[in-house]
Amino acid sequence: METKVVRVDSRRAHGVPEAIVGEVCSELFAGLARKDQRCKGEQYLRGLLTAQGRKSIRNIAASVGDGAAEQSLHHFISASTWDWTPVRAALARYLERVMRPRCWVVQNVVIPKAGQHSVGVTRRFVPSLGHIVNSQEAYGVWAANEEMSSPVSWRLKLSAEWLRQCRSGVPGHPAEQPATTSLACVTDAVRQAQSWIGGPPRPVVLDLPESDPSQTARGLRAAGLPFLMAVHGTTRVTAADPALAGTGIGEVSVQQLLRVAGPLRRPVTWTDPETRRLRTSLVTALRVELPAAGPVLLLGEWGDPRGWPRKCWITDLSGAAWGDLLRLAQLTRRVETDFNRTSVNVGVVDFEGRSFDGWHRHTTLASAAQAVQTLATADGRVRAVVRPVAQPLAQPA
Repeated sequence: METKVVRVDSRRAHGVPEAIVGEVCSELFAGLARKDQRCKGEQYLRGLLTAQGRKSIRNIAASVGDGAAEQSLHHFISASTWDWTPVRAALARYLERVMRPRCWVVQNVVIPKAGQHSVGVTRRFVPSLGHIVNSQEAYGVWAANEEMSSPVSWRLKLSAEWLRQCRSGVPGHPAEQPATTSLACVTDAVRQAQSWIGGPPRPVVLDLPESDPSQTARGLRAAGLPFLMAVHGTTRVTAADPALAGTGIGEVSVQQLLRVAGPLRRPVTWTDPETRRLRTSLVTALRVELPAAGPVLLLGEWGDPRGWPRKCWITDLSGAAWGDLLRLAQLTRRVETDFNRTSVNVGVVDFEGRSFDGWHRHTTLASAAQAVQTLATADGRVRAVVRPVAQPLAQPA
């Protein structure tokens, strides 16, 4: 999954499933101290679901039939005092109950901007495009299972240059301290999401092509977060698996090592999140040493048994079955599909203001709007059935 560069389609519209909207609003906004804030929160969420085109505050106000509300909604998002963190926490706990997620998936989003006025905008090189883009960069944490996914927490990456030039003061929210590195964005956001639901740390699934595998693995381990991370085929590792004893293989690329281990492959069946069809891949896993990060399990997947592996991951979930690991890894596809189909349409990337707090409040309410759409359209109507709780994956050895 490449870094997501957002392109906005102006022909967007969604219906409003009333029963779910009411339930989500009552749970998420119950902690807001003032009645007018609870009303504005619901009004804004409904506008995100129904406004045509870009989810600007003007379009949101018009879509809920109250053009005069534009100024008050602008204040509610950009200048009010309500704290978005309890709302995100309530959303995470709500999705925990109705979705029963298997993992956290981290999605990187680059949002091109025409000017310099939006919060966090800077010029950055985007490898997937091959050139410099004037943009924001954000990291979202998604609760995900095979059927659906929805974001619960976000971090906006702020460059050192932007912080130096920030004339409105450095953001100071105690739970959302400015992060200038991708790793800080990821670990801070995931640890916060995990703290909201409690229990054993849930696996973090990442496909961030520009990240350094060793550095990311060390950071996630230091944060106490089990992980499953996609890596480039050129990533260097040292074989440490008993199955390869006596082969004399030292430090090699993961692609080369997996090619040698071809006879160890097994078929695994998984469900494509976009087509909902069953697919079968060949999979193998080997114990390896990652430079400067220590022992991990290397997982490889083949579509064509005669070729090189088409995808490689490293993980510290060393006790999990290969099939469980592959199905977990494919949840990045689930999130990418839901991002394209729902996130952009409910305005996750549409905030245009200068306010750091405003960006977080808008993104929080857009995440809630996505939860509404996700639960309203999910296969199997998850709200109408009680499914058995999936067994947890083995924790890191």
